[in-house]
Parts: sequence; structure tokens; C-alpha cells
Amino acid sequence: MTILDGKGLSNKIKEEVKADVIELQTTKGITPGLAVVLVGADPASAAYVNMKSKACKQAGIYSIVHEMPETISQDKILEILAMMNRNPNIDGILVQLPLPKHVDTTAILEAIAPEKDVDGFHAYNTGRMTLGLDSFIPATPYGVMRLLEEYDINPEGKNVCVVGASNIVGKPMSTLLLNANATVTTCHIYTKNLKEHTLNADIICVGVGKVNLITEDMVKDGAIIIDIGINRLDNGKLVGDVDFENVSKKCSYITPVPGGVGPMTIAMLLVNTIKAARLREERERKLND
Repeated sequence: MTILDGKGLSNKIKEEVKADVIELQTTKGITPGLAVVLVGADPASAAYVNMKSKACKQAGIYSIVHEMPETISQDKILEILAMMNRNPNIDGILVQLPLPKHVDTTAILEAIAPEKDVDGFHAYNTGRMTLGLDSFIPATPYGVMRLLEEYDINPEGKNVCVVGASNIVGKPMSTLLLNANATVTTCHIYTKNLKEHTLNADIICVGVGKVNLITEDMVKDGAIIIDIGINRLDNGKLVGDVDFENVSKKCSYITPVPGGVGPMTIAMLLVNTIKAARLREERERKLND
């Protein structure tokens, strides 16, 4: 069994991003900029935003966090997003989810300019990704694909079971794997007999937020396990959706939690921000030609 070391790979990618930032600054006079919108005081969301800000700082990316009260109106958030869309120093905009119940998440995500949508949640980018066209790809599924590539795991021709069908992880994960010529089964809360699907899978990707959802008897020998789930136990320990101790005895590759997919998510967000900065430079050059 081989551990898929997302932490190690993410550190390597962050160094590459740091070099990209220096190159953009010295050759193009551009410092990539990322703006994060944080609504409310959810501790998990605040922790994620803090990690993203820290990673930006280490890479040399200009980063700003707009903290807003839980009670802020949807119109006010839209107003701030419009301001960020116009700001030439901001290349990427992301809104930390979930948003308060009184806010229409779709309306907020659709208000972000597609060329600044580094989270890859805008319908424009989702559509292009589905068609296999160049786009911003959601950071978590993007990180999984990069991790598979690093370990020379080619999904082509493999049976893959994606457990979870969220717009943020499950659906784009299934799409990317399908585009990589895998045979994909997407399972969700209404799926009957989950075990039947997972036992047939060469690769299992799971991200639903349920401790020990995937157990040893649900996994065939030699399967590849990608655990995207993050759960905090009562004792404070972080675990995924997979019974790591027992499943790891049967599989060929597995991601740990923490240290697997999580660090890759932040690394790929930085990669998307660099991409957005390069697109900005391209647009500016065309305007000046």
C-alpha cells in the first residue's frame, strides 16, 4: 500500500507557484491578487480562509479578505463583488461557502466574473469543464487529478466510483474522471446498495462528511482510495470518510486525512490564481496592441 502524499506534492506546487509569481513580477510587472469573501463567523470557514491567506502570503500572492457579518444583505455582497470584478489588481475572487440561509448562493457565485472565478463554480466554467475546454477547475477535484498524475495513476479504462454528488466536489470530480476516459459511477444519498458499486471500483473517491462510510468489506483488493472527507471527532482528531486503518490493508494506494487531498485543494487554488493573472496580462496586452 502506498500513501498518496498530498502534503508533499502541495509543497512542491507551492514552490512552483512562488517561482511563477516572481516571473510575473519581473517580466510582466504583475503581482497576482486573490480576494476572499467571508460571510459570518463559522469557525471552520474562518480556519479555511486563514489557511488560504497564509498560503498566498508564502507564495507572494497579494491577498485580501473581506469579512462580512452574518446579517449582511445579499445586495450588499453583490455590490462588493461588482467592485472586485472592476478592480484590476484582483485576479481571483472566491466566496467561502456555505453562505447564510438568507443569501442565494447561486446568485452570488454567478455574480463573479468568469475570468476571476478561481473556485471554478460559475456556470460558464462548469460548462467549459464539462466539454473538456480550457476553464477554471474546482480546486479539490483538480487537486485529486494532479495527485493521481503525480503517482502515474491513469484513470483511463478504470471503473471509478465517486461517492458524493455536490456541485463543489462530487459532480466536477465525476466530470474530470469521465473526461479522462474512466467509466464513472456517481453515488449519492439516494443510491441503493452503495457497497455493490464500491466493490466494483478500481478507484473510489469519497467526499460526503461521514465518518467510516467506506469500510474494508466495501473495497476490493488493490483498489485506489481517494478520501476527500473531513470530519472532526469529539477528541479533536481529524479523520476522513474512510476507515483508514482497515481499508489501507486491502488497497494499493490511499490518501491520508489529514495530509492527502486537503493540502492539494489550497495548492490548486494558488495555481488557478496564477492562471487568472496570466489571463489578465494577456487581455491587457491585446488591449495595448
